[in-house]
Amino acid sequence: MESKRVIVITDGDAYARNALDYLAKQIGGTCLTDLAGNPTTATKDEMLQAIQRADEEPIYVLFDDAGVPGVGMGEEVLVDLAREPDIEIIGAIAVASHTRSLEWSRFDFAIDGGGELVPYGVDKEGVPEMEIGRISGDTVYCLDQLDIPTVVAIGDIGKMRGNDDIDKGAPITRKAIELILERADANGK
Repeated sequence: MESKRVIVITDGDAYARNALDYLAKQIGGTCLTDLAGNPTTATKDEMLQAIQRADEEPIYVLFDDAGVPGVGMGEEVLVDLAREPDIEIIGAIAVASHTRSLEWSRFDFAIDGGGELVPYGVDKEGVPEMEIGRISGDTVYCLDQLDIPTVVAIGDIGKMRGNDDIDKGAPITRKAIELILERADANGK
């Protein structure tokens, strides 16, 4: 069986589900919105079966810890899925949160609330922070442990002071997906 191309998103609330479902229809792919939640309650097996059934790639899979400190359910399922040989994670969208604990991740690109690429991490509103190359979030901690070729950091999907609103086409989330797809295509994935 050929491996399925997956993009993981570290947010699973209603705004993220709506934005990713909309963008999957615009860009192409399959969004597993029915398995998304805040927090993630779907099991690895449920997600794996849904990924294998998906007709169109990439497959957008949303994970969320709902602010639980440390490794939450979303991260546990993400780590388990990443170990599956039939899954090829081509990228991740690392979504900022208000968490200020040790939960952070490195990223390859960050997009601020104005849609610009920046070297700094961003907060939930998409405002650049002080640290270069690091984003704080409640479901991003495990990303550094995984072999993900492209990690794009953004603010809160579908929000960012209205800049990523679905009525505007969720342009910041769209740009993150396009960056991941562009890099995957350039690398022959």
